[in-house]
Amino acid sequence: MPERDHSKPRPARPSAQPPGYLAISQRPLHILVFLAPALLAYELGATLYLTGEDGQPKTIAAWGMLARIFEAFGVVGLHLPAILLVTVLIIWHMLQRDRWTLHFPVLGGMAMEAFVWTIPLTILAMLLAGDQGGAPAAARVQTDADALLSLPWQARLTISAGAGLYEELLFRMIVIAAAHAVLVDVVRLPEWLGGLLAVVISAGAFAIYHRVPLGGSAEAAGVFAFYFGAGLYFGTLYLLRGFGIVVAVHMLYDILALVVIAPGSPSTA
Repeated sequence: MPERDHSKPRPARPSAQPPGYLAISQRPLHILVFLAPALLAYELGATLYLTGEDGQPKTIAAWGMLARIFEAFGVVGLHLPAILLVTVLIIWHMLQRDRWTLHFPVLGGMAMEAFVWTIPLTILAMLLAGDQGGAPAAARVQTDADALLSLPWQARLTISAGAGLYEELLFRMIVIAAAHAVLVDVVRLPEWLGGLLAVVISAGAFAIYHRVPLGGSAEAAGVFAFYFGAGLYFGTLYLLRGFGIVVAVHMLYDILALVVIAPGSPSTA
């Protein structure tokens, strides 16, 4: 039996390619750090600008829904929705057994990407919500629009941050996951069809949640179509680019609608 020639170098095994930007930007640790400023801004802003004379916080409806879920189990606390979000991301990170290493250029890339993805949503608002006097007129058909737009800009900025965080937590992370589990694991639909229908269900719930007064008004119908279309957009973006990006896009659009352009544009808050 011929002896193996150990003098010749063995061919190197192909090393696994390190994860790129698209993969790293969807890791829970990077999502948590990316969203941390918005979380802190909302918690601080809610205390300073969204607290009524009775001392009770006037928060967005999605935050209230999450808080009532906690109350149903006998747990009460002002910061529980924020704690829930942070806890979910940390547990997700630990279950993946990922490293506690941050790639700071990725965080900057996520911010720039979010700005880019906000542009199609702004165009969708202009197309579906109607354009009168150079700006979408959806605010005039929202039942609470006058009260919302009468708030100081700091309060509207806080609401924009909260809407991005907690509406996406509720309608994308929770509703899509629950609908997908029922459709795929229980009903046994194909994976692609279950994911598609889960996005549609979350978009429908998102549109209903905004309580647009439908009743023959073409303007109101356009606003409802915008919210449904925005829900489809957010759901697709969530599945393709992850929770951090979709929260930032939602938040940036609401800042544009409620702070920069308001009154005029339909907010997704």
